Amino acid sequence: MVRPPLTRLEHERGQRLGMMLREARGPRSMAEIAAASGVPAETLRKIETGRIATPAFFTVAALAGALGLSLEEIARACSEADEALSA
Repeated sequence: MVRPPLTRLEHERGQRLGMMLREARGPRSMAEIAAASGVPAETLRKIETGRIATPAFFTVAALAGALGLSLEEIARACSEADEALSA
């Protein structure tokens, strides 16, 4: 099955997610967050840099838990920016 290309909004949402996770990580290393979340450090790096624009729900949930973020915070931050762009 071929996956359809991502839209501009999906790419931008992925970049916002990556920035949010990077800011929440603060001075902690990727290895530390990877160990706490069970998500490979390479996956975290790709999400933070926007190379994985649409990570799986359970990946985001695991990272959110390790970073002390709620899924609601993440969803709100991404949807508010989407609404601003579409207005």
